[in-house]
Amino acid sequence: MHGAWLSTHVKAARPRVLAALNRYFQDIDLAEDAFQEASIRAVKTWSDETLPKDPVAWLIVAGRNYGIDQIRKRKREALTSPETFEPIPDETYLSDDMPGALDQAHFRDDVVRLLFTCCHPILRKDQQIALALKIVAGLSVDEIARAFLVQPKTMEQRITRAKKKIQAAKLSYEEPDATQRTERLQSVANAIYLVFNEGYSASQGEAIIRETLCDEAIRLARLLVRLFPEEPELKGLLSLCLVQHSRSTARVSEDGMPITLDEQDRNLWDKNRIAEGTVLLETALLKHAPGPLQIEAAIAATHARAKTYKETDWAEIERLYRALDHIRPSPVVKLNRAVVLAKINGQEAALRQLEPLASSLSRYASFHAAKATLLAETGNSDAAKSAFEEAIKLAGTETERAHLLKQLKNLK
Repeated sequence: MHGAWLSTHVKAARPRVLAALNRYFQDIDLAEDAFQEASIRAVKTWSDETLPKDPVAWLIVAGRNYGIDQIRKRKREALTSPETFEPIPDETYLSDDMPGALDQAHFRDDVVRLLFTCCHPILRKDQQIALALKIVAGLSVDEIARAFLVQPKTMEQRITRAKKKIQAAKLSYEEPDATQRTERLQSVANAIYLVFNEGYSASQGEAIIRETLCDEAIRLARLLVRLFPEEPELKGLLSLCLVQHSRSTARVSEDGMPITLDEQDRNLWDKNRIAEGTVLLETALLKHAPGPLQIEAAIAATHARAKTYKETDWAEIERLYRALDHIRPSPVVKLNRAVVLAKINGQEAALRQLEPLASSLSRYASFHAAKATLLAETGNSDAAKSAFEEAIKLAGTETERAHLLKQLKNLK
């Protein structure tokens, strides 16, 4: 069995397996260790001929057995006399009928339950989302740090403190009631949004798009929309994910390199996803309660409506970015708005908008890449070269680095 394929299979199962193990053990650290051990066993055991019918159930059972062993081991170490040892049953691990014996309906919504736990109000907002990305989505500390524009060490400390806080509070991992779910809804939606973003534009690895993360984010967003059908921001979230993901085929060339929006073959865009996303957005907007996710979905939908790149309604997109910056201001939103402003008022005006962002986005490759592109378009090749070189240093993936190097070589 191809190693990369197997790895993808295990990663795709991760959210559901980890959520089920966490429900079983009520211990995030033990659940993570158990999943890791189960993954190692899968890599050693699975092949084309022996792939289990239900890989998720297989991993849950393997992880559960490992976790039980660890708990027994801890008990032995804590006991003082041999006669108090608990006998270990001579059970056969992973017998053929064990995965089939699991009640799949029982762990179907475990991921959502775990998401709501990670977004418990005893944690700060930034801790909630960081923990959800680490535990539920399985993103690395480096990947999460990149999403938050902070140093990896800072993010590692933030996640460690959050886990200790949850353990110290001895939180129950039972499903929160309706009131608690409503209170944590925005954090859960933001966590899913960041999971999708990491899948849509991978910050590490070889591929530009991490399909498993995109698919999992869309699955979770659908589940939330069914649970909270009256919440417009959740429909905005699902709409955003669907419309953005509709371009996945057109965004990557045959050799794995990114294709920018102006060069994409729009015939490859998935019209079904665009149509579903558009209907969801229109339904959400009827509530007259616009939020950041609805606005971002509206930006994506405006791009999707344009039959050609030249027909893009840049004025409408700039207006939406201005609204987004008002509701949820951030340096990245200002950067995106500046890029749009270049289409309306020219590159010099956009470059002036970038100047105040230089400090806060100094470690953000996309900032330097956007600046380099604008400088190149104004004919300032020397400054563009410096900006491209800075972007290349900060690029998270080899593919992104190769794409930037190509642009650098094309400078006149």
